[in-house]
Formats: sequence, structure tokens, C-alpha cells
Amino acid sequence: MHVYTYSEARQKFAKVLEQAEHTGKVLIRRKDGRTFALIPEKIVSSPLDVPSIKTNITTQEIVDTVREGRER
Repeated sequence: MHVYTYSEARQKFAKVLEQAEHTGKVLIRRKDGRTFALIPEKIVSSPLDVPSIKTNITTQEIVDTVREGRER
């Protein structure tokens, strides 16, 4: 974890953000000694967000397959 002074963080803000993304946390220390943590937010995605696949199946074939599975 890297610690930047307030002035250094202001001057190198893009670098500070990259460092936080890479390490997970960056500290910024003010002149009065107070320290603040910069932590990147986690990207939240839906569990239903799955990649698609290419196939030569029609919508009707999918519906028929689902219905057949439900009848069992």
C-alpha cells in the first residue's frame, strides 16, 4: 500500500487512481496528520449477466425444449 501526501496526490491524481486500482488501497496524508484511504469500488454485475453463444437453433426449438423439460 502506498502513502501519498495531499499535494503529491493532487499533482499525480491519475497515477494515484491507477495505484489504488492495482493494489486495492492508497492512503493520502494531510499536513495535519490525518490520513484518508482511497479504495476502488467493486464492479457489481448481475449473476444473470452471462455471455451469449452463437448457435443455429430457433426460438421455437428452445421453447419446445423447455416445455419438454417441464413435462418430465
